[in-house]
Amino acid sequence: MPGLHAAPRPADVLDLPTVDAGQEVEVTVPATSANLGPGFDTLGLALTLHDTVRVRTTASGMTTVRATGEGAQGLPTDESHLIARSLISTLHRAGRRAPGLELDTTNVIPHGRGMGSSAAAIVAGVLAGNALLPADERLDAGHLLQWAASIEGHPDNVAPALMGSLAISWESGRAFHSTRVDVHPDVVPVVAVPDVALSTESARALLPPSVSHHSAAANAGRAALLVHAISTDPSLLFFATQDSLHQDYRAQAMLPSATLLRGLRSAGFASTISGAGPSILTLAVGEDGALAAEEAIRRVIGQGDTPQNWRILRLVVEREGAKVGVHRG
Repeated sequence: MPGLHAAPRPADVLDLPTVDAGQEVEVTVPATSANLGPGFDTLGLALTLHDTVRVRTTASGMTTVRATGEGAQGLPTDESHLIARSLISTLHRAGRRAPGLELDTTNVIPHGRGMGSSAAAIVAGVLAGNALLPADERLDAGHLLQWAASIEGHPDNVAPALMGSLAISWESGRAFHSTRVDVHPDVVPVVAVPDVALSTESARALLPPSVSHHSAAANAGRAALLVHAISTDPSLLFFATQDSLHQDYRAQAMLPSATLLRGLRSAGFASTISGAGPSILTLAVGEDGALAAEEAIRRVIGQGDTPQNWRILRLVVEREGAKVGVHRG
């Protein structure tokens, strides 16, 4: 079974055999929302909002990236781009290198909004790199998850991006693991996206080094309930999305989001901070529930307590995850 090699030293990279020039790969990766309230660093949901990257291998010896869409103006155009870095490192880990790369990316996932844009870039690069390898050298699903999670630092976004639906992830020793759970067809994700970004690092820095036994026990129970609610009984989603570990601590970094979240939950909606924020995810039940959630979001915003511009996105759970298409020249 193919596996990951030790990372080559920079001086050894040029000694690696190249993958073939003239290949074209297209990868489409969904947005994701991690945590879902109590599932801190363990639960993630794939959403029908997709970034696309088209990769061509060339004989130029250079890497160029052309980006359009969300956040494109501030992104690198060379091998330092996150997709390119993830692709190149995947080839290196498999004992190969690219003769040259041209990447065209179309970004739809908002950047810095807690919707898994960096995870999508990593997954796109890892899957593209894997697809460029000869068939007998490609990494299996377990290795792909391990490598993508290692680049990201945790699996809660990359796992649903790879597998679709709801992913439950955990770490054992030095290995990351995930399993996929089907989501009840009545669950409709509604996301309120503000016009300001928040880095995951900034949000994570606000978390305390320890929490009480009571808070930990409360979240354990809610996270277990959430898996049941989102897969089997959506009527329990409001209770299942209550968090005691991280959202209150992060509120000071995104006060308008905290205000919107408080307003929605006080009205009985199963709303959470999406990932590290500042977007708000509401898990509505049915089309009527989604419409009610959209109206509630507009109502709270209209009260003037959330001084930002917001986009409201009614999405669908992405059931399949990332997709890869390959053309070999």
